[in-house]
Amino acid sequence: MLEPSTLARMTALIATWDAHADQRAIFLRCYRMMTNNMLAALAGGEFSDGAWVDRLLRRFADYYFRAVADYERDRAAAPRAWQVAHDAASQQGLWALQKLLLGVNAHINYDLVLTLVELLQAEWADLTEVQRAARYADYCHVNDIIARTIDAVQDQILEPAMPLLAVLDRLLGRMDERLISRLLTGWRDEVWREAVLVLQARDADARARIIQQVEARALREGRLIEMV
Repeated sequence: MLEPSTLARMTALIATWDAHADQRAIFLRCYRMMTNNMLAALAGGEFSDGAWVDRLLRRFADYYFRAVADYERDRAAAPRAWQVAHDAASQQGLWALQKLLLGVNAHINYDLVLTLVELLQAEWADLTEVQRAARYADYCHVNDIIARTIDAVQDQILEPAMPLLAVLDRLLGRMDERLISRLLTGWRDEVWREAVLVLQARDADARARIIQQVEARALREGRLIEMV
């Protein structure tokens, strides 16, 4: 299972950032909440291969912490999508929702592709179509956990930072949560497709080109979020 130290690292980092009014804590609060819900789903036996999902969850978190460390050591060393997300945290003209989505974009549209490739590359050629479908089903079930998490993220993280959002939530009901859930589900569908393309690439050069395209898409999504 995911080491308690991972959640402890998230909590400690949030405390540090809160003490310095660093709004990178907005994304990390959401990520910690999602991680807690994933752990509950794993404990509840919601996945057909919980051990594989647990490995995915742990490696996914590793990519996040490495991006933070790289950015703080040398901004240019961090993935470009994370440079955008971390830079945006200190920008006064952006909403908390934009800052959250920029972090989600970098973590899903860039980190998650690399995480999937890393975990699947050793087994992909040997998996049957049924086994690949089972991997994909477990991957897609995460969308359900995201959907269960979004309402709490809005209530506990975004509305205190964006009081207007509470008014919109009362006016629109659950429409705004459904729109965000649909956006993230669409991103994750594309991430799986991109990961499979990398796994099926004929050589290292082809894989590198696809990863470059992955990064370019994450940057395009980031620009769109900043423009909203």
